Amino acid sequence: MNEKIIALPRLNKLSPTMESTALKLMEEAGELAQAIGKFRGLNGEPTKKAESQVVDCIVQELLDVAQTAVSMMFVLEEQYHVNMEDAVEQHIDKLKKKGYLANLSES
Repeated sequence: MNEKIIALPRLNKLSPTMESTALKLMEEAGELAQAIGKFRGLNGEPTKKAESQVVDCIVQELLDVAQTAVSMMFVLEEQYHVNMEDAVEQHIDKLKKKGYLANLSES
């Protein structure tokens, strides 16, 4: 199984809740969609930035989405006692059952 492991930190100086983090996640996802839409010219405006500049913007928005998702994982661990390691294993098993990942013995 090919993996890309990206570790993001627990943010400090914040007191996020599940609800506030979910709303922030949707906000960041919207900003990512907006950046992609501009890149593809879907907003009706001509693209004035070079492709590399737009891709950089997309990368930054994607990392904002990822950071917010990781922050929500910390909230779930700390406030709701969720074992994220177990949850990730269950998620990977689900992906295998759906055929999105080949079992290691099959690859």
